[in-house]
Amino acid sequence: MFRHAFASFAAAALVATASQAETSLSFALDWKFEGPAAPYFVAVDKGLFAEEGLTVEISEGAGSLDAIPKVATGAFPVGFADINSLMKFLDQNPGAPVIAVMMVYDKPPFAMVGRKSLGIEAPGDIAGKVLGAPPPDGAWAQFPIFAAENGIDMATVTVEPVGFPVREPMLAEGKVAAVTGFSFSSTLNLKRLGVPAEDISVILMADHGVALYGNAIIANSDFAQANPEVITGFLRAVARGWKDTVADPEAAIDSLIRRNPAADKALETERLQMALADNVMTDWVMANGMGNIDPERMALAIEQTKSVYEFTNAPDMALYFDASFLPADGSLSME
Repeated sequence: MFRHAFASFAAAALVATASQAETSLSFALDWKFEGPAAPYFVAVDKGLFAEEGLTVEISEGAGSLDAIPKVATGAFPVGFADINSLMKFLDQNPGAPVIAVMMVYDKPPFAMVGRKSLGIEAPGDIAGKVLGAPPPDGAWAQFPIFAAENGIDMATVTVEPVGFPVREPMLAEGKVAAVTGFSFSSTLNLKRLGVPAEDISVILMADHGVALYGNAIIANSDFAQANPEVITGFLRAVARGWKDTVADPEAAIDSLIRRNPAADKALETERLQMALADNVMTDWVMANGMGNIDPERMALAIEQTKSVYEFTNAPDMALYFDASFLPADGSLSME
């Protein structure tokens, strides 16, 4: 089992982390230092983590599944990852000490992004065409649900496994008709490659029958149970970072650019604003605050996952999400 396989490493890592928990916390992102990562740097630059007694080190990731094993082994006490991939990981590694503690992408950015000039304007248009899909991509992991909800016969789709660096270039060159990816990433990468905006077709899976949640803050369960005040303080600072980002996106991008000087400020501002509008600041979040989940929707998400993935163990949302670490002081309100 996972816990046994990594017991020695996890124990050593957690001891090292816990000894520094009051001042130092390592946070594993899902992806590069791009627009949607800005709120975490805002929390650093505005002293929001410092107010919680934390010095937070933020590391880039290599996909929306990337942070899960990092956090499960204890190499990082907290990370940012796709909750649907977390469900499958925990099914395949029962007892692994990792759980989601704060929902961020209330409406997931999972999308099929294609070009209208290549015949992609609706979900069913991918039939008979080539789909570029990076194997570690969270959107690709959910594509079977999207296909099932929209009557797409997977046997009619030619799936081309592609690396993240060549995903959008292949679409720009017409080598694939569409790709799976996060809407704000693939769309703006295509624009940067010179594909006209009017030729880009962004098909959000959440708008086409997929009830899943998206990326969440995840925590090492052992660390969180031993240091609940650290996790709650971290989540409070994260929520405040997002709220300040909503109030001033351009200033938030300035914080990002300080870590990634090569980034295009205008492009990353647009990427961030897409994430805010489409994925984070949803009607549910505006009414209920950031971070929690709707149990009925989560139950439906689990049922949709069951329709395309055979669980070895009975799925239980209590294994995947724990709201007990969320701050109860009103800091999650986005109004």
